[in-house]
Amino acid sequence: MRAISAFRRFAALGTAVTLAVALAACGSDDTTDASGPDLGLLQQGTLRIGTLTDAPPNVYVKDGKFTGFDNDLITAVAAKLNLEPEFVGTDFSALLSQVNGGQFDLGSSSITVTAARKKTVAFSNGYDFGYLGLNTTKSSGITTFDQLTGKRVVVVQGTVQDDYATEKQLNPVRVPNYNAAVGQLKAGTADAWVSPAEIGEKMAKEQGGGVVILAAKELSDAPMAFAVAKSNDKLREAVDKALDEVIADGTWTKLVEQYYPGRAVPPNFKPGSGTVKYTAPKAGSTPAAG
Repeated sequence: MRAISAFRRFAALGTAVTLAVALAACGSDDTTDASGPDLGLLQQGTLRIGTLTDAPPNVYVKDGKFTGFDNDLITAVAAKLNLEPEFVGTDFSALLSQVNGGQFDLGSSSITVTAARKKTVAFSNGYDFGYLGLNTTKSSGITTFDQLTGKRVVVVQGTVQDDYATEKQLNPVRVPNYNAAVGQLKAGTADAWVSPAEIGEKMAKEQGGGVVILAAKELSDAPMAFAVAKSNDKLREAVDKALDEVIADGTWTKLVEQYYPGRAVPPNFKPGSGTVKYTAPKAGSTPAAG
């Protein structure tokens, strides 16, 4: 009888252990589900983002934190995907190759979509439009883009402004970042800087009425988008879906009003997939074309 009782206790213990293992396995599955789908990230649960540190109001560092319209928008997108954004500063000229080479999951820096860039990376749906800016000095006498022939023009290397100046055969001077471009104007070593207009306008204002001004703007015909590796369709598709969600819930509109107060949205521009209803930002006058 004692042997039978002992056997029953052992069997009961074995059943309890088996049940505990089964429950633990279920718990493990729940944890895996909570981490979300495999998006081909460098680190599961983290979206590693390459960006710039010196291009307000689009992308910049303030009080030690990466911020700006683009970075706040991708932070909201990451939240929809249950991902923690991790920003890393880099130079724009290296950003796209770093994304495609696997150093970053995504690039965020008001990147204009071009056919040439599509050879290096894939792009999300467009989330913003932009203007070419013409920054110069008060004493230059330059007020329009067609006055740049024969002038010393500076651009940030690898940007769409670099493409513009090259196509116009302006023989531009290429610098690694926006601060260097402004520095060339202040030092008198350049007559003009072809800039992203919003960045050029803000940096001109930051001179406190000094020598640098924004003389003209010209609407770009291509949207801005986030860059992902050409091999990572899963991440691109997930970002597109989450981008539509932050457009639909009003986050995109709120950020536009915060960083570009009074800026009109061109009638032919639709953010994201273009099928999402959104509240148009409160707009002032449409920026003048150069």
